[in-house]
Amino acid sequence: MRKASRLFEIIQTLRLAAHPITAQQIAEKLEVTQRSIYRDIAALQAMRVPIEGERGVGYILRPGFHLPPLMFTAEETEAIVLGMALTRRTADKELREASVRVLDKIAAAVPGPLKEAIVSRSLYAWGRVAEAPDAIDFSMIRRAIRDEEKLEIDYTNEQRQATTRRIRPIAVIHYAEAEVIVGWCELRGALRNFRADRISACRATGNHFRREGDRLRKLWVAGWETGAKS
Repeated sequence: MRKASRLFEIIQTLRLAAHPITAQQIAEKLEVTQRSIYRDIAALQAMRVPIEGERGVGYILRPGFHLPPLMFTAEETEAIVLGMALTRRTADKELREASVRVLDKIAAAVPGPLKEAIVSRSLYAWGRVAEAPDAIDFSMIRRAIRDEEKLEIDYTNEQRQATTRRIRPIAVIHYAEAEVIVGWCELRGALRNFRADRISACRATGNHFRREGDRLRKLWVAGWETGAKS
């Protein structure tokens, strides 16, 4: 187990313990040596984590200590780092900027050694950064999905047929080559996938489809085997 994960697990173990717990008990639980636990306890105390006790007697976490609201293991943190790296390659400019703020907030919230996975820069996502289409604003798309607001789009399909559609957007798919908006098309009366780079205009309508979003997403998932047309 990596040190960052051990430190987190030690804090969690002490938080949940009703009585003092010895270094040997912690070592057996984490499958490391007792000496490693002594060093980890000293490191946590140096970071002002209020652990009290001594060798041979046991340790307790002084009441009133609270972990930061976002606390992850090293593996969970690495998953977030990779996810944010992938987000920075999408065409959604607002989400790209948000991904940087997410990592800054997590790094500021966790104790020193626990931020190792964030600042080590050991995980990367290669490939081109998707270009944002000129005609649509992904922040408006995401807002419409959250608010269950209908959108009106000017769309050109694979056969170069141009139509104006009113859709009930329910999801955005980020592929390497393009972003796709999933929605119920009122013109076709069915779920459809719309490539963002084929939308020449997108307008909010002010009309909503309240409490339909979850039902439509379930319908969409159920139809994955056959796929949706555009």
